[in-house]
Amino acid sequence: MSAPVRVLLVDDHAVMRAGFRMILESAPDLVVVGEAATGTQALSAASELRPDVICMDVQMPDMDGLEATRRLIADPAVRAAIVIVTTFDRDDYLFQSLEAGASGFLLKNAGPEQLVEAVRVAAAGDALLSPTVTRRVIERFAASGGADAAPADAPRTGTGTSTPARLDPALLTTLTERERDVLRLLADARSNAEIAAELYIGEATVKTHVSNVLQKLGARDRVAAVVYAHRHGLA
Repeated sequence: MSAPVRVLLVDDHAVMRAGFRMILESAPDLVVVGEAATGTQALSAASELRPDVICMDVQMPDMDGLEATRRLIADPAVRAAIVIVTTFDRDDYLFQSLEAGASGFLLKNAGPEQLVEAVRVAAAGDALLSPTVTRRVIERFAASGGADAAPADAPRTGTGTSTPARLDPALLTTLTERERDVLRLLADARSNAEIAAELYIGEATVKTHVSNVLQKLGARDRVAAVVYAHRHGLA
């Protein structure tokens, strides 16, 4: 049996943290290893506790969740995936979260099962991109003419990867037929498990294909790959 996913809760409301803890620890594969009430506390707790996933609020005293996310993603010693959990369904929070390197964006009024699934998805290395979020990201880049996103997550990979605006359309020809299939399904907001079921392959194989796609396209993350697919007619 694999080790449970280690979760750090970051929220300035103790009642909210208690509720999240109760929900997450009701799942046998998840364990809450710590809590923090501010962004600064989150930096220290992440370094000390080494969580797999951090559930991060946005509006907090001392340091907000967006800045904390940027700093954590930029720290090579921290390998946690970060899921933003906020009350506010605001585009600026959504886009800044993704640009900072967060693996997901969830509203606090989501159901308990959605919170559990968000943590599991992030821990598995997937980005939590619902069709609605994907559409908003696509619309943003289309409306802005592909303005560069902030490269806040670049230090994690150290590869100098690009935003969707900078990706060469010719790179699509470097993908194998199966990699194109995977990219098409990514653009349709499918999870690794869903892609595996659609293509009749294992999830480990899907992860390998996704990694190859990101590397060949020079895409910094799944969001960039999804935007690329939409912009160049694959989706």
